[in-house]
Amino acid sequence: MTIRTATLNHVLTIEIARPEKKNALTQAMYTAMAEALIAANADNSVRAVLITGQPGIFTSGNDIEDFMQRPPGGAGAGDQPPVARFMGALLDCEKPVIAAVTGAAIGIGTTMLLHCDLVYVSDEARLAMPFVSLGLVPEYASSLLLPALMGHVKAAEKLMLGEPFSGSDAVDCGIANAVLPANEVVNHARRMAERFNALPPSAVRETKRLMRAPNQSRIREVMAAEGALFATRLRSPEAMEAFQAFFQKRQPDFSQF
Repeated sequence: MTIRTATLNHVLTIEIARPEKKNALTQAMYTAMAEALIAANADNSVRAVLITGQPGIFTSGNDIEDFMQRPPGGAGAGDQPPVARFMGALLDCEKPVIAAVTGAAIGIGTTMLLHCDLVYVSDEARLAMPFVSLGLVPEYASSLLLPALMGHVKAAEKLMLGEPFSGSDAVDCGIANAVLPANEVVNHARRMAERFNALPPSAVRETKRLMRAPNQSRIREVMAAEGALFATRLRSPEAMEAFQAFFQKRQPDFSQF
């Protein structure tokens, strides 16, 4: 299995476990994570969800070969891609979602953190959203949420230039709560998740709902707009060049565009 799930002390852990492929995410893995989130949301015994990866790697983003076999369309499409189903389940999860980032978090590995409630990163973490370098655009409301968190100019570095940033940067930007030594991140995140066991669950859920309600409809609108443009960009000459360069293990050449 490439996604491992287990419930311990009322915390459901979703572990991305494909280290031989740098935890690259396939359609099947998105489906498994979506189903785990949906089940946790409906299970009264689950008080919190913890998402983590492997030592040194959270996720390198989409498995490109798998991704190109069934590229995602716009959010809300009738044939909803597994990635959209996962992100929808994350957006709709009423329980607290905690992320433990133990290494690189690339592409959607960073995007999903914007929809978590608590995020803890290692001092080895490296985050990046290199959508533009692939001829694509931001996804899942990152074009809305990132500027809101850090301002336009800092967000432009991350989204328009695709510059990677550290765990400390993520804390400074408001993406993460704290940076810790790599061997302490998961245990710390679990302790924080287990703190919800001592709190009234309905009050926690209603507080999360109140915090997110003012932006929820806007987030869904932006996700749909990003998704439609993302699907269009996948068929663009720039994206084709970027993906061909990836498979051919060379630098893309955008000078012709």
